[in-house]
Amino acid sequence: MSQENIEVHVTDHVADVVVNRPDKLNALNGDTIAELTAFFEGLLGNDDIGVVVLTGAGEKAFIAGADISMLADQTVTEGRENSRQGQRLTRAIERAPQTVIAAINGYALGGGLEVALACDMRFASKTARLGLPEVSLGIIPGYGGTQRLPRIVGEGRALELILTGDPITADRAYEIGLVNGVFAPEELSEKVASVAVKILSRGPIATALAKEAVYRGGEMSMEEGLALESDLFGVISSTDEMREGLRAFLDKRDPSWKRKPS
Repeated sequence: MSQENIEVHVTDHVADVVVNRPDKLNALNGDTIAELTAFFEGLLGNDDIGVVVLTGAGEKAFIAGADISMLADQTVTEGRENSRQGQRLTRAIERAPQTVIAAINGYALGGGLEVALACDMRFASKTARLGLPEVSLGIIPGYGGTQRLPRIVGEGRALELILTGDPITADRAYEIGLVNGVFAPEELSEKVASVAVKILSRGPIATALAKEAVYRGGEMSMEEGLALESDLFGVISSTDEMREGLRAFLDKRDPSWKRKPS
């Protein structure tokens, strides 16, 4: 698939994915959603990429939201389909075995915040603004925001954001646990890169299975989640990665993980 709305650069097992529609504040139209979905769905089995950093082009926006012109005249059937296409993207992000980090460099509103919510971690520029303003347009979040936001910040805070539609500052987002850290705009890229490097220094199978345990377990009862954790602990125990990691610890050296060369 051609990539006219996103840019992808892979260096040292980190894929930098940039939504590149700065003239539209990187808003999500149908083509952009399709390109992002194809990329994230294609990560399964891709051993060359260990971490994905998702951001927006320019200095104003991460992703300002869905392209309103795409939604303005939608019918019931079209509205449901638009929602499902957005949800397919956010599920693809969530289900990718690689760690996905959102570098929120500006506005993350509506569908843009919903994309960020599907990422494993979110780091924001001090100048970023985050919100779900859909109710002010007479619609509701449709790309998973009503489900993921309460799981991240709790129902009360989520409902405040969803029902008022008011955006919040990056500092407030950090206070409520919506983002993992806030940095000066000129520091954001470097700080996120340092997190990516740290994750890459860990076992690639272990980080993938840990992510799977968290997300799948979050949809289960405690007993079911504990059983899943035990099963995945058994899976990792069958790998050369586990043996290398434990042996390296005993030998007091850095482990040598098997990855494809970049």
